[in-house]
Amino acid sequence: MIRSLAALVLTGLLASTPALAADKATDFTLRDIDGQSLTLSSLEGKVVLLSFWATWCGPCKEEMPHLQKMYAAKKAEGFEVLSISTDDARSASRVKPYIKKMGYDFRVLLDKESKVIGTYNPAKTLPYTVVIDKAGEIAHVASGYNPGDEEKLAELVDQLLEGKAAEAEAAAE
Repeated sequence: MIRSLAALVLTGLLASTPALAADKATDFTLRDIDGQSLTLSSLEGKVVLLSFWATWCGPCKEEMPHLQKMYAAKKAEGFEVLSISTDDARSASRVKPYIKKMGYDFRVLLDKESKVIGTYNPAKTLPYTVVIDKAGEIAHVASGYNPGDEEKLAELVDQLLEGKAAEAEAAAE
């Protein structure tokens, strides 16, 4: 009985381990703010940045203009930003008006039930960033945002777009 309980607890701990660099990105499908479905694996071959955020998160809102700038500069090279709102059903109605008001044109997905963030970051800290390389491997994860983080992130994305994995790992640290 105790052994079974310990096994269940250990299994639960392992299941809630956050995504780590060099892991294969877990596939998911979410709807965007226009109701269209998007599956992560459909973007394989591109460098993808997942940005988990919420309308009530100040640091998230501070980071987003930098993500827009990076996306605008690099989307032609095969870079995608998936901005994943973790707003629940009560506050999700604020997401689309906010995105339109700010003029962001990257894809914004809705994770109203926190299933995807729960997979990548069980602690659900925001903002939370995951960078996925062209092969679908997680190249970098970061929790929080501080001014200047976007410079290291842009350098990492450039390295991944150029296919320089070793340099990208060094840039991420």
